[in-house]
Amino acid sequence: MLAGYCGIMAALVAANFALPALHLVLWSAIGLTSVAAIVTGVRLNKPRSRAPWFLLAGAVASFITGDLIADVLTRLLDRQGFPSVADGFYLAVYVLIAAALVGLIRIGVARRDPNGLYDAVTVTAGLGLLSYIFLIRPYVEDPALSVLEKSFSIAYPLADIVVLAVGARLITAVRRSPALLLLAAGGIGLLSADVGYGLKQLNGVWETGGPVDLGWAAFYVLWGVAALHPSMRELTEPKVHRAGEEHFGRLLLLGLALFIAPCVLYFEMRSGEVHDANVIAASSALLSGMVLLRLGRAVNEQRRTVQRERRLRRAGAALLMATDEPGVTATVRTAIAELLPLGRPHRVVLAPAGGAHDGGTVSMPYTRTLERSLADELGDFEVTLCCPLAPVEGRESGRALFIAADEVALVGVQEAAQILATQAALALERIALGEEIGRRNSEAYFRTLVLNTTDVILIVGDHDQIRYASPSARALFGSDELDGTPLPMAFAKESLVEVDRRLHDLRTRGVDRPGDDLRVVGADGRPALVEATFRDLRGEPTVGGVVVTLRDVTERSRLQAELYQRATFDALTGLPNREVFLGRVQEAVSSGAENGATVGVLIMELDDFKVVNDTLGHGAGDALLVAVGNRLTEALRAVDGSYGAAGTVARLGGDEFAALVRRAGTAADVERVAEKVLASFATPFELPHGDVTATASIGVATTAEAADAQDLLRHADLAVYVAKDAGKDRWRRYESSLHSAVVERHKLRADLDRAIADGAFLLHFQPIVGIGDGRTHGFEALVRWNHPTRGMVSPAEFISVAEESGLIVPLGAWVLRNAVEAAAQWRLLHPGEDVYVSVNVSARQFRGQFKGPEQSFARWVLDEIDRMGLPPASLLVEMTESLLLHDDGEVTAELAELRAAGVRIAIDDFGTGFSSLSYLRRLPVDVLKLDKSFIDTIASSAEQHAVVDMIVQLAAILQLQIVAEGIETEAERDLLVAMGCHLGQGYLFSRPLSYGDASQWLLEEASGLQRGSRTAA
Repeated sequence: MLAGYCGIMAALVAANFALPALHLVLWSAIGLTSVAAIVTGVRLNKPRSRAPWFLLAGAVASFITGDLIADVLTRLLDRQGFPSVADGFYLAVYVLIAAALVGLIRIGVARRDPNGLYDAVTVTAGLGLLSYIFLIRPYVEDPALSVLEKSFSIAYPLADIVVLAVGARLITAVRRSPALLLLAAGGIGLLSADVGYGLKQLNGVWETGGPVDLGWAAFYVLWGVAALHPSMRELTEPKVHRAGEEHFGRLLLLGLALFIAPCVLYFEMRSGEVHDANVIAASSALLSGMVLLRLGRAVNEQRRTVQRERRLRRAGAALLMATDEPGVTATVRTAIAELLPLGRPHRVVLAPAGGAHDGGTVSMPYTRTLERSLADELGDFEVTLCCPLAPVEGRESGRALFIAADEVALVGVQEAAQILATQAALALERIALGEEIGRRNSEAYFRTLVLNTTDVILIVGDHDQIRYASPSARALFGSDELDGTPLPMAFAKESLVEVDRRLHDLRTRGVDRPGDDLRVVGADGRPALVEATFRDLRGEPTVGGVVVTLRDVTERSRLQAELYQRATFDALTGLPNREVFLGRVQEAVSSGAENGATVGVLIMELDDFKVVNDTLGHGAGDALLVAVGNRLTEALRAVDGSYGAAGTVARLGGDEFAALVRRAGTAADVERVAEKVLASFATPFELPHGDVTATASIGVATTAEAADAQDLLRHADLAVYVAKDAGKDRWRRYESSLHSAVVERHKLRADLDRAIADGAFLLHFQPIVGIGDGRTHGFEALVRWNHPTRGMVSPAEFISVAEESGLIVPLGAWVLRNAVEAAAQWRLLHPGEDVYVSVNVSARQFRGQFKGPEQSFARWVLDEIDRMGLPPASLLVEMTESLLLHDDGEVTAELAELRAAGVRIAIDDFGTGFSSLSYLRRLPVDVLKLDKSFIDTIASSAEQHAVVDMIVQLAAILQLQIVAEGIETEAERDLLVAMGCHLGQGYLFSRPLSYGDASQWLLEEASGLQRGSRTAA
């Protein structure tokens, strides 16, 4: 096949140069033959990964397509335009080649050698400088070329540089092989032809069929040969790397690359003018950096070598202390775990070498090619490092150290593994010699062993009667006088049949087929589990019977059951955990798919669970979780059979629970279950700490929208998110639009991030007036976002996103800075008006860093008002009750610092959160802002009127100022005046105003003019 290909390509290339008139046909045949050869080579040689080779085939196909299009345009259609469609195919060639070479590097270069990367970058940087001078700069400086023509002209040499860099990295990292050399030669042909073509184009003397075409012809031919050559498999095959030295040729090449920049600078200086100083400087800096990185790499390699030797010495000392093969195996495993990168998954086995012996040399076979039992023990790793144990005194051990891990880790540990295998061989030989010496007195040894072992040893005669029982039988059976007892009668009734079966199989077939553990009645009358081993030693003169060995595994079975319980059930609530729940959901989905039933999943998250932990303590929180688990189980049991079969209730983690509804008739039945579950939360939970009222947000998903268990849980999670966003204490069923909503929210976050960087926000000001006389006392600063495509976005939409993402810190800083600046301007324009500005502050702003980690939020605020020349009393900082509730002392300290400086503090939306008299007395607060929800109904609800009146009176007693929010009617204003509330804001007085309108508002007030109704744009 290979010889035939070479012959065909030689004929085509020769014909192409001999018959210029047929260039279009012959050149296309050359390229297509090369593509066919690569594809055929992949199918014949079956490399470990085919994708890189198919990318190379695609690159060749794209190149010949570009040639074909170019020839058609220039020769047949006489169109000389540049760039053309053909240039797109040409540039795609380099992208495909780079991708293919990167794929070969990632798969075939198990040894991640940074030095190879540094060397490749060094050579590329030097040659790239020459490419810039001779190929790129002439195009950049050519005024006759358009921007598009310059872009395409520059793209070609840049693409060559990228391919050169990746190719150099591959060559420096992969062991030499014919296929690699052929690829390198073909790549050199391609790059040489590209350089020649570029130079001829600059001189305007390019003609098809010249010497430059030889480079491209070599590219086509050699890459096809590389794919057909059997050595192409070696590029991606796992292999053992030998420690090598730096070759003189490689160092010479690096030295030449380092001298390119100084030589270019020297010749340009000799010419009288340095044209490329910046490029030369950048190239020199890059080359210097590569040299420093290589030196650093050498230091690190030396450090790692010292650490490896220290670990090997420690392992050798431990092997000297090992007394048996398991000890040797454990020591080897510990040493390998230390030699491998921390936490890297791996398997270590000492086993017979078998077919992996390979003449006693180290090898790296595929794990699947090893013996079945050994491969199963090594796990799912693709390759295994096999280090045969060294022969001792000329005797082959026939065993090997097998290490299974990812290929990169194995290459890094192979040299140390060989040393460790030698040490292990010596340790095993020492242990074997010791055992041989011990076996000289075997009779006394085994008698002592039998008499003192905790395992029970029974010898059974031909009639299944016990002839001998070791002394340890007394601890298990309560007596060692078992001589003459039929063996089955020594066991509990439920094990009689199993004992008879095993004895019969052993006597008739010579094979013991163990089943479940057997039961006996212990010495204290309690049942015990034993692990039994039956061996037919009737042919041994010293035994002459069946040997039954019994080991008490009662405690082990109990521990296994306990471990299983811990691994599959939540320790706090006793409910199944996520893994168990997921498995049962998948079983229900599979069963439902067979019988056409609907399966539903409910995910429940407690609302404000953190409040319970913060206010009542974590003990109360744990008790609430247990109570919720019981309540959910009872609620699901109550609807069992009504809307489907109740399934598993599980705790997924934290305050998140899940429930499974099996065999529901329709999705509506699952929704009714969700309603019942939500209704069950209406009753307070009785806890040792007192009654606690809790609500939950529930997400519902059914198999009507999901195909498997993972989709069900993911959809239910999305639905929970929507339920919480809708106000909590409710359920929501998954709809396809929910996914779109989440995506839209992420997009809004990205837009918000961009808007903060661009300063694309507006600041509006709502007047705070005396509700009796209408005189302006201050303004509340309100941020607005005029989105380029959405229009004016409500703060209700983007403030929550800013809080979640942390963008509230820079956004809040922008608002406060501009609000302070506006207030300072008003003081200059209206020196007689004592007007303040009110700014809302988020909890995250108290934790954010401003000019540096040493500056607090309070210090930053004081610096801002000092910079603007604003008196501290002209700034009112508003915060919510939730911020105070979760205060850890830091917020209080910063508020005290602000208040001590003269800044006033307000509690915003008072009464809507966790209002407490204790923090009104404890915290430095000046103003209470009464939420709009209280004002809306004071004219229609006597109860609400009384509540507002009480808050106003309380504020008067505590000497706090009250500001009523959301006043929209004269009736509301009059009632507030009658209660003694003096300040307010709302649409009755004015909507939020732009800065200009707010300034006009103050001007009209100062002039005594009648103010018109104004609203912000």
